Amino acid sequence: MKPGGRNLITDVEGLKVGNAQDRRLRSGVTVLTADAPFVAAVNVMGGAPGTRETDLLAPDKLVGQADALVLSGGSGFGLAACDGVMGALAAAGRGFAVGSARVPIVPGAILFDLLNGGDKDWRDNPYPALGRAAYAEAGQEFTLGSEGAGTGALTRNLWGGLGSASAVLENGLTVGALVAVNALGSATVGDSAHFWAAPWELEDEFGGLGLPAHFPADAEPQPYKQPGEATTIAIVATDAVMDKAGLLRMATAAHDGLARSLVPSHTPLDGDLVFAVSTGRKPMPNAVSAPFLLGHAAATSLARAVARGVHAARSVEGDRRLCWRQVAGRQ
Repeated sequence: MKPGGRNLITDVEGLKVGNAQDRRLRSGVTVLTADAPFVAAVNVMGGAPGTRETDLLAPDKLVGQADALVLSGGSGFGLAACDGVMGALAAAGRGFAVGSARVPIVPGAILFDLLNGGDKDWRDNPYPALGRAAYAEAGQEFTLGSEGAGTGALTRNLWGGLGSASAVLENGLTVGALVAVNALGSATVGDSAHFWAAPWELEDEFGGLGLPAHFPADAEPQPYKQPGEATTIAIVATDAVMDKAGLLRMATAAHDGLARSLVPSHTPLDGDLVFAVSTGRKPMPNAVSAPFLLGHAAATSLARAVARGVHAARSVEGDRRLCWRQVAGRQ
């Protein structure tokens, strides 16, 4: 496989992504949407998730499509970002029709960034406005690293961030991944700049360092994060026609990408989850291997997206946490 033209989830035709962030708050919101509703599913493997409307995405539930997905900082407060997105969609006449009424379907997930040094002394919840602003910015191009839901994200030893990647398969299908990396674990091996995701890197997209020559017996540094301060939330997408059951299997396979790029992952103290999306722009090939290939591509793309998010993150003056570029000697 090879990366798409943008190497972003928006290489999946029809998808758009928007970011909004508050640098003083050190938090933000990322919205994935499209011009038309899309089929979606979700798989939760972390032990401490924070979600909204995810039950609707189960294969046996009535609502078949979503209008947008929201990834947000702010812990439980961040779920209110979905309110802002719903308001913007309603104003555009979007939503699930019930008689003359329309209800926008906006599932969301949050990560914990309340102790990252930002100014959290607010009275009115800022996340509805951030959600609306992120939706308004949605387009095919968007910035990675310390942006959107990745603005205040942290890993075990470095700043986390917003990452994305894509892959074009030989059968003509496209797969993309979008992730806000806020893990209890580490994206890099020990105290080095080498990414765990290195075996799946394409075209030096996150530094081209490869794996280290050897792995220390204790490959992980002591954690800076405490229990309850983590969660990595992600979306994988394809242009192939898929139903919710097929997308659930794709989301499940995509979790392997988190395990390949973050050590440890899926802990009882993370809320790790993956949404899966189909825009249905291309028919599924008849070959029995097609769903297998989509799951594999989703996992490798998500691993790459994790590394790209950490690779692109930036620290600011006075930070007690380094970013990847400082560890790698590139800043």
